[in-house]
Amino acid sequence: MNRYKNGLMAASLAAAMATAGSAAAQEDAIKFGLLQDFTAVYTFVSGEYNQGQRDYLTLVNEEGGLDGTMIEAIVRDHGNEPQRGIEAYNRAKEEGAVLFDFFSTPVSRALVDSVLEDEVVLITALHGRGDASDGETFPYVFPMMATYWSQATVLANHIEENEGGLEGKKIALVHIDSPFGREPLPVLEALAEEEDFELRNFPYPSPGNEQSATWTEVRHFRPDHVFIWGAGGGQPVSVREAIRNGISPEDIYSVVWLAETDAENVGADTMAGVKRFEATASGTDTPILQRIQEKVIDADLGAGDAANVGTSYYNVGVASMAVAVEAARLALESEGAPLTGPKLKAGFEMISDFDAEGLMPPITITASDHQGGGAGRVSQWNGERWEPVSDWTAAYQDVVQVEIEEGAEAFRQGN
Repeated sequence: MNRYKNGLMAASLAAAMATAGSAAAQEDAIKFGLLQDFTAVYTFVSGEYNQGQRDYLTLVNEEGGLDGTMIEAIVRDHGNEPQRGIEAYNRAKEEGAVLFDFFSTPVSRALVDSVLEDEVVLITALHGRGDASDGETFPYVFPMMATYWSQATVLANHIEENEGGLEGKKIALVHIDSPFGREPLPVLEALAEEEDFELRNFPYPSPGNEQSATWTEVRHFRPDHVFIWGAGGGQPVSVREAIRNGISPEDIYSVVWLAETDAENVGADTMAGVKRFEATASGTDTPILQRIQEKVIDADLGAGDAANVGTSYYNVGVASMAVAVEAARLALESEGAPLTGPKLKAGFEMISDFDAEGLMPPITITASDHQGGGAGRVSQWNGERWEPVSDWTAAYQDVVQVEIEEGAEAFRQGN
């Protein structure tokens, strides 16, 4: 955990971090506002995530930028406070940023109206509003990776196809008692009715450090499979409590927020068999990660601890910027310079079958679908690393679409 925090203490040096790559300070640079939480709630992920983003932008700049145009990362800390996020947003917008990533659901939600009015792009990979997948209602907001609804359906589909089916099974959803923790409930309830399995949810209080009473109730339920839906320190607690209460690691399925450090906290061997939703490949075997190692890390241009390269959250950061840069490339090819918010929006909606050279599932973003298809895969901790146990796939998107449409309609009605 210290590695995450140390990587993000550098956020206090915002001026030094405000450039990505040796030529990023050019006047005509494309500016991305990576205004994130480095000091409060999201510190378990934001260090590696942001490091991956900046290292990828450095790679792009070292390889010549976008036809010679460099990309500048404006990096500041909002501490998960909406008001600070609004202030950071206004400042970065005045500096010319055309894309923003707050990596905080409270801050992202607070800025939705502003980005829609200002016509700049907001990316919300693995956070924010799932209903922003409706591109017609949220034209400038791009989840661009599987929402929590889609993550739940991919996990359920894995059981359906690989664990003897869902019919007649008992599934426990053990989750932090927050909107994020409750988010998968409606799609799992719909699937329980559709696939004829028994679902029961078991909330535990935030922040999740104490879950023993909850897991006593889970043990009495005797589930066939358990979904754990938390983040940060609560996730290894869930894994330990599940195993302590007699649940086999192979029957534990996690939301995307379960990483290498969590395995260290639980015990690498103890956690062997636990599965999770995976939004991107981990490790350094993909071409982009290999080029980052060669041209950024080995060249001493990295934004943080070299040991983070290839970890789950680092790679998510890389993928988020790979998609954003692809959108910028398409926009400039189609619309020409200078890059504006409307042009960048159009570029995102031109993305077709893009997988960042195998780093992520192929995504296609359209004017109506800003999620990009909702695909992911299931990986399993093998005692040393995460190993994929399924192909990239999307599942039950008809069920997910119901939730997207209901949320978008509520937003249109002002709720």
